[in-house]
Amino acid sequence: MLKLNPSFITKDGKNEFVVLPYDEFTEIQSLLEDLEDLQDLRQAKHEQEDEPSYSLEEVRAMLDNSSF
Repeated sequence: MLKLNPSFITKDGKNEFVVLPYDEFTEIQSLLEDLEDLQDLRQAKHEQEDEPSYSLEEVRAMLDNSSF
């Protein structure tokens, strides 16, 4: 689990901004990119759920039997 060390900047007694150490920011950014990739993968799998799938051995056999 990512441990954060935020500093808060207040305005009129309310938290307005958060400041994070750069390393923590880049870690959060990386995790968000991974999450976005996972969401894209799930969406693509959902869109292709009715499409046939092939094992690696089946693909190799198809390539061996084709003439390029």
